[in-house]
Amino acid sequence: MAGQGEHDLNCLTIEELENHAHGMMDKQTRDYYNEGSDSNSTLRENTTAYNKYRIRPRVLRDVSKVDSTMDVFGHKNNIPMGVAPTAMQALAHSDGELGTARACKKAKVAMGLSSFSTKTLEEVAEASGDNPHVLQLYLFEEREHSRKLIQRAKKAGFKAVFLTVDTPFLGRRNGEIRNQFKLPPHLKVGNFAEDQIPMPEGENRSSEAQGKSRPKLERKQSQAGYQDGDKRVLPQGPITFHTHAANPTLSWERDIEWLKQECLPEMEVWLKGIATAEDALLAVHHGVSGIVVSNHGGRQLNGALATIDALPEVVEAVQGKIPVHVDGGIRHGTDVFKALALGADFCWVGRPALWGLAYKGQAGVELMLKLLSDEFKLCMSLAGTVKVEDISKEYLVKMDNSGFVSRL
Repeated sequence: MAGQGEHDLNCLTIEELENHAHGMMDKQTRDYYNEGSDSNSTLRENTTAYNKYRIRPRVLRDVSKVDSTMDVFGHKNNIPMGVAPTAMQALAHSDGELGTARACKKAKVAMGLSSFSTKTLEEVAEASGDNPHVLQLYLFEEREHSRKLIQRAKKAGFKAVFLTVDTPFLGRRNGEIRNQFKLPPHLKVGNFAEDQIPMPEGENRSSEAQGKSRPKLERKQSQAGYQDGDKRVLPQGPITFHTHAANPTLSWERDIEWLKQECLPEMEVWLKGIATAEDALLAVHHGVSGIVVSNHGGRQLNGALATIDALPEVVEAVQGKIPVHVDGGIRHGTDVFKALALGADFCWVGRPALWGLAYKGQAGVELMLKLLSDEFKLCMSLAGTVKVEDISKEYLVKMDNSGFVSRL
């Protein structure tokens, strides 16, 4: 356990980390990171739903030696949790995704990278070294854009792609609309930088090297795809999140097989955004490597189930045939314990990493991971478990709205 001198006395909890970050981010960034869709009810429930579960601790178990490690993507993770992919991290701190990657490497936990990161996937892979990293993928309507990204990820050593499947359209995020959110001019989406600011026709990089000045360029306008009667009009212009990420044409039969052909065997294919038993069964049927129970951090369908509430039916449907991971709402090490007890194989945490970046850059992400790791290990000990595989539903009860307790 952590000694007295190892604490940041100004920040002892994820809640305190969030409070620190709140004052260190500008309003546009804060709203972009922290907002959910519509009334934010699913965003809130992702966190509060954990309160419905209570831990049943066992005693006299000899917990003098607790092993919190587990294998994920062929790597020994220090705890059964990784940092989830979140977009545009340089908005929080100049370290951006490189700070997150280095913090994950130091803590020996897996990292997910957003397609819309502010650093390139190659830079993140270099910063990660042998530590496992996965690429969150939007399958664009023009597949060639995604194909290029997949090939680059293969070459850079990414272990898997996490296809986001819950964004046929983007949820209504009122703060983004009100703030007219856009990436500041000094930042770029690293993986699509060449598309964002094209060079004038006829100019090449050699002219720059020869000292010739380049005319000031305006970023080309992008336009989302749309349905024009029976005709589908594809997105136009440079790739941006708001114009290209959503894809209402995705389907099980066509796109999952295509993605497997592109990724396997070098990279596993996972589906991120599964929230029902029916879709979990389809995922198994279509031969994906694993699924992530997710509602996009409460940013898509407002009123959808909290992920911890959706998790049990997905686990039951899968029957151990493929791994089930979960994200959304994890704010304490006991939340990780509860998710594992409900059948999750692994957890991902998103916003707290952004708050860590805003607080102290890479050091802030390291602090966030230390807080959750210490809390999880202490929870294991106090609950009477010494290995991750010991954690099961026997250690949980659920409370109903009247305060009555029922065994799982």
